[in-house]
Amino acid sequence: MPDQVYGACDAAYAPYNSLEGLLSLTIMNNPQVICIGEMLFDRLSNELGKPLEQVKSWTDYPGGAPANTACGLVKLGISTAFMGCIGEDAPGEQLVELLTETGVNLTGVQRHSSAPTRIVYVVRDAAGDRSFAGFGARDTIEFADTYLQAEHLPEPLFKTADFLVLGTLELAYPQSQKAILKAVELAKKYQVKIFIDINWRPMFWQNPDAAIELILNLVQNADFLKLTNEEAQLLFNTIEPKAIAQKLQIQGVFVTAGEEGCTYYLAGNSGRLPAFSVSVADTTGAGDGFTAGILYQFCKLGIESINYPKIAKEIVGFASAVGALTTTKPGAIAAQPTLTEVEIFLKNYEF
Repeated sequence: MPDQVYGACDAAYAPYNSLEGLLSLTIMNNPQVICIGEMLFDRLSNELGKPLEQVKSWTDYPGGAPANTACGLVKLGISTAFMGCIGEDAPGEQLVELLTETGVNLTGVQRHSSAPTRIVYVVRDAAGDRSFAGFGARDTIEFADTYLQAEHLPEPLFKTADFLVLGTLELAYPQSQKAILKAVELAKKYQVKIFIDINWRPMFWQNPDAAIELILNLVQNADFLKLTNEEAQLLFNTIEPKAIAQKLQIQGVFVTAGEEGCTYYLAGNSGRLPAFSVSVADTTGAGDGFTAGILYQFCKLGIESINYPKIAKEIVGFASAVGALTTTKPGAIAAQPTLTEVEIFLKNYEF
């Protein structure tokens, strides 16, 4: 598997362009949601059903759960900022260009001159379901996202935001872990609701055994938690959202199970929704689309809406539709639907 070549600049680290200039733009935009964490390229196998060592053809797609969610929210019409560290290399330039074209607020984007933008190899089975297969010739600690700097997080963004979205992968590295914890601190300072998507990926951790305690400590700060059946069982020994919500004393929990659908608990309202039947091309980013769908509804309807059983169910149904539509095309960001596409899709369904 060939190594990648990346560019560099004189400074080891720099915030994206002029922080002062972008802050004035931020004040005008007032993003409702902040997503913090990794942005990368998923290098998807073009040969379904083949193991890593046999794949000869790959296509790169922009990804990274927090960035996927940020782009998904903007496509649905919600002003959103992304915070993360990207390499000052050709792949990094492509990602920054994509964020710009999508309309994501870039104030919190940092660049690193010598650490490359992360590339993740992804193989797919015959049905299109993905399996992460490592980082090529590089070690997980070598990439730019691990260098996210806490002291350069733009605090003004938190003053007007309603939600902070984060995963747990950046807990695996000392510097980015500090940045994640700083973001949580700022969210609490400005009464920003915290939405955590577990996104358990052992290969990102040098010591996966140490991850569980760090993740469990982080989720104590959550207002809302999203996790898969496997993650729920691993962390809480149950897949029941209500039990998890009551243990953590939080407002909402979503447990997703791919083609088996989703269970949820929202402010005392519990339920289960089956997955939508769609023609699946690639499941990458489906969960991030689901998260974007949930937050879109929170922003549009107001958080108090989760107190009503019918609305709570409709919120989850909308999010499930966003996730389902994301699977119908390759890639995590390119496949994300617009609000119009979701509304047209849902015309034939009633919750």
